[in-house]
Amino acid sequence: MRHQKSFRKFSRNTSHRRAMFRNLAANLVLHERIETTDAKAKELRRIAERLITKALRLGDDLTVDLAKLKQGDRHRVIARRLHVQRQLAAYLPLKATRTLKDGTSEEVNLVTKVFEQIAPRYLDRVKQGKGGGYTRIIKEINRRGDNAKMSLIELLQ
Repeated sequence: MRHQKSFRKFSRNTSHRRAMFRNLAANLVLHERIETTDAKAKELRRIAERLITKALRLGDDLTVDLAKLKQGDRHRVIARRLHVQRQLAAYLPLKATRTLKDGTSEEVNLVTKVFEQIAPRYLDRVKQGKGGGYTRIIKEINRRGDNAKMSLIELLQ
């Protein structure tokens, strides 16, 4: 019996499972919407929301203009940001490549994208006292080959 077990193993060893979720999280940050199996989407939601929450715990320091701060406050804000950036970089790959519609590719720094584009969207949500809930899982039709339950996981706007 699997009483009080907190995550799915997906018949993979630890390193394979960790690599799979690092890649899924990176693709979710990069594209902001991915299609995967239902079970993987549910596990990925836990990981993605933790990553975003780490950035959001900075609060107003996330979007403050460093040039307008006093010297002591500037060092404190930089130190807090750097700590969280390193925590995210320990899990997310540093860069990912996205292919654009015209066929060209662009390299995106994932940690910077979380800090500059994704986390500031949810600052109002945190201030209202609604912690979490940054992702949405939409069930889709089963996959044709093996009839696996498929889902679309996306970051809320």
